[in-house]
Amino acid sequence: NAGTRRAFGMSAFAYRTLVTRNVMAVVLGKDCQSPLIASPQENGKIEDGPITVDPEGISERAVRLPLPPREYVAIAAVKPGVFFIHEARADGPSLLHKFDVTTRKQERFIEGVDGFLVSADHSKLLYSRFGQYAIVPTEAPPKPGEGKLDLSALDIRVAPREEWKQIYREAWRLMRDYFYDANHHGQDLVALEKHYAAYLPNVVTRDDLNNLLREMFSHMTVSHVGVGGGDSPQSQPGNVGLLGADYEINQGRYRITRIYRGDNSDPLLTSPLTQPGVNVKAGDYLIAVDGQEISAAENLFHYFQGKAGHPAQIKVAANPIGDGARAFIVIPIPGENTLRLMDWAENNRRKIDEMSGGKLAYIFLPDTGQRGYNLFQRDFYAQFDKQGVIIDERFNSGGAPADYFVESLARKPLSYYSFREGEDMPFPVATIPGPRVMITNELAGSGGDTLPWMFRQAGIGTLVGKRTWGGGIGGYINLPDFIDGGGMGAPNRGFFNPQKGVWDIENNGVAPDIEVELDPAAVRAGRDPQLERAVQAALEELKKNPPAAPKRPKYPTYK
Repeated sequence: NAGTRRAFGMSAFAYRTLVTRNVMAVVLGKDCQSPLIASPQENGKIEDGPITVDPEGISERAVRLPLPPREYVAIAAVKPGVFFIHEARADGPSLLHKFDVTTRKQERFIEGVDGFLVSADHSKLLYSRFGQYAIVPTEAPPKPGEGKLDLSALDIRVAPREEWKQIYREAWRLMRDYFYDANHHGQDLVALEKHYAAYLPNVVTRDDLNNLLREMFSHMTVSHVGVGGGDSPQSQPGNVGLLGADYEINQGRYRITRIYRGDNSDPLLTSPLTQPGVNVKAGDYLIAVDGQEISAAENLFHYFQGKAGHPAQIKVAANPIGDGARAFIVIPIPGENTLRLMDWAENNRRKIDEMSGGKLAYIFLPDTGQRGYNLFQRDFYAQFDKQGVIIDERFNSGGAPADYFVESLARKPLSYYSFREGEDMPFPVATIPGPRVMITNELAGSGGDTLPWMFRQAGIGTLVGKRTWGGGIGGYINLPDFIDGGGMGAPNRGFFNPQKGVWDIENNGVAPDIEVELDPAAVRAGRDPQLERAVQAALEELKKNPPAAPKRPKYPTYK
């Protein structure tokens, strides 16, 4: 906040650079007398007013604090040269440290803090811990129970219609101020606000208000405009445990027909029936769970109600009678979507390996966010022995810009190293030199649009499949939430093609070079026409332009 920044003589930008994943650094005020203490105060009073940034010599005023590498998530000033540092820990509760840069003393202040605020005069600390709140002095670590707030009598009265009027006005202001086009695609926002305000008296639920806002902003005709949340009844998840399998009803029992295999080293891809020590196979019958016999007369999921994430004992047998039943402890999972998707991708990898005789690599990118980047890192760098690559970005839900994928795929060997033993090694080493084919479909959008667009723009290879979704506009700055916790999206960045001088992708998508329908009849028969055509295109290119082995020169001889 501004008080914290003034106490340290820092700009808003410099304050945002304080908290990093590994180290802590500050940008000191230009008039700072100490190499580590910033103190622009006079007589202990913090001066109000605008914060100015003097860029001259700013690089010399950025200093690293003598703190060990940790995951620091927040910082707040206590007094000049003394501040609180919030550390997140994967192996235990978080820690709030107090650090004095004069003495370089680091003190464990409170353990298990969820969040905290320092008062304007820096004398008091408000913190939350395990769902409870307390206010304590900032001078010394608090004693157990000190300053605990009793909120049992706290009563909040809400006037929904008054809130809805404020939210309606706020939503209009957010779109006015944040939308990437100040002209709002030629729409008169003032007129739209007045027109749709006439419907406000008839709004009777928070969901009605969301629908009204969506209707008002639909005139923009763009993607990434979202409205949701707020004080609406939220359905509670049933906490049904799933085993990552398909079933059929056979002789009054549920018989396992397929087990989905994920990656048991990844919590999101855990497959309960493939865990070490669990000997369950397709064809086995589910006999019981936690001692309760399972019958096909009841919905299967009825037996797994409340078991997601908790150890459960299942009994399976090779026959419906239950003779020779085997018992195993498993941990059912709350959802199977990701597991099933990755099983589909692994099957595609096997198909491509078979169809290409082991010549082609396969990389599936479900998004351009963290999971997509992680999968790319794993699969791209593990397949340099292949002669070409199929990149499958169907159903790509987007995320961050896709430049890293494109730059990596565009690499070509610039030189080679020769060793006494083994094959010659290209440099850069991270290259798959042969044909590159990308599969797209109509459900790939946002980052899933920009990825094939950049792939084509960089001249990397061939696009196969269907035209992408067409959402080239996106969010870049997070908007403030509404008063009741709801929120909206006002796309604050637009995509344009600098070569053609046009706004691109939005409402257009990216058309493939080779259009292929994902025929439902073929899919039901176990085929994937888009995947098959991509492999065909890659093999045809490989036949025309087989990767040539580098020409190694003769070893030098000297007289």
